[in-house]
Amino acid sequence: MIMAKKNAYFPQSVPHPGTDLAEKLEEWGMGPKEFAIRTGKPEKTITAILKGESSITPDMAVQFENVTRVPAHFWLNRQRNFDECNARERQRETLVQSIGWAKQFPVSEMVKKGWLPDVITWEEKTAVLLAFFGFSNHHAWEDYYFRQQLKVSFRISLVQTTAPFAISAWLRKGELQAAELSSKPYSAAAFKEALPELKKIMASHPATFFDQLQAICQEAGVKVVHTPCLPKTPISGATRWLNNTPLIQLTGRYKRNDSFWFTFFHEAGHILLHGKKDIFLEDVEYEKRKVTEDAEMKEKEQEADEFAVKWTFSEDEEAEVLAVAPISEQHIRRFAKKFGTHPAIITGRLQHKGIVPYTFGKQYFQAVDFA
Repeated sequence: MIMAKKNAYFPQSVPHPGTDLAEKLEEWGMGPKEFAIRTGKPEKTITAILKGESSITPDMAVQFENVTRVPAHFWLNRQRNFDECNARERQRETLVQSIGWAKQFPVSEMVKKGWLPDVITWEEKTAVLLAFFGFSNHHAWEDYYFRQQLKVSFRISLVQTTAPFAISAWLRKGELQAAELSSKPYSAAAFKEALPELKKIMASHPATFFDQLQAICQEAGVKVVHTPCLPKTPISGATRWLNNTPLIQLTGRYKRNDSFWFTFFHEAGHILLHGKKDIFLEDVEYEKRKVTEDAEMKEKEQEADEFAVKWTFSEDEEAEVLAVAPISEQHIRRFAKKFGTHPAIITGRLQHKGIVPYTFGKQYFQAVDFA
């Protein structure tokens, strides 16, 4: 959660250090020309400082100290405070200009989930949103998520999606969660070796399934996080690489173990089969995309689906189940034990294909609820 700064006071205005210098010169009855001669600076430079049109540099501060006997740090502190105040004023103007951008995010839901602090004004909401994303202004957000200025880590443009603002917030939250996790360096071999153990967890689906899943993946150098959906972002999961570490971000969207595990193995397939430059968003609607890119992404999604099928309930295993007629719930339990999978995985597949009704085997489904 982005925490608001407590007890931080930023004055609306701070005088230029030239004001202090003018007071000192008046006190001593010294004019700008004499002071310029004593400090070895051009008179126009001293005049500009007195008018608040020029800054006092560290070299000047030391020279002023010799003449005024006022410590150099006094002048530098005055200049720093003045510069910071001006910078914050410019930032306030930026925030005002960014309010329209901020209003396109589901801010209230992000606050409810604890992703943002609960602040009052839209200027404050804009500030905490920019802090959440780690950007100084909304143009930087657009460069990153729309114009792909950092192509090496973010290949697609969210401008093509139907809910780019909410999706970017969901993705960013996943990044923040991943940053809190430690993991070993990624090893494709170790990740492949972990898959049978992960399948065993899928088959038993204990209450601690996610903690076990997360820990095993971290040993292989893969980070897995759960990030709940935001309004208008019906995402099941996403895969991307952050600093050479693969991240699987899951929502548990359907709140059922069969859907959750299929999505996990689907994302695992992307990691093992596809490159680091792609980011895969599952179930996201796109407004447009080039035909060639669409075909390429569809092919990769199909490959990830096939990978998930292999590790959850393979086509050969499905054919073996279908060879039995009529299929009973007892058959489902027996085949699940034989194949080392969960009865809900088999039941869900058969329901999806219309082979059994949705009332069949509903007791096998286990809730996946991270609330």
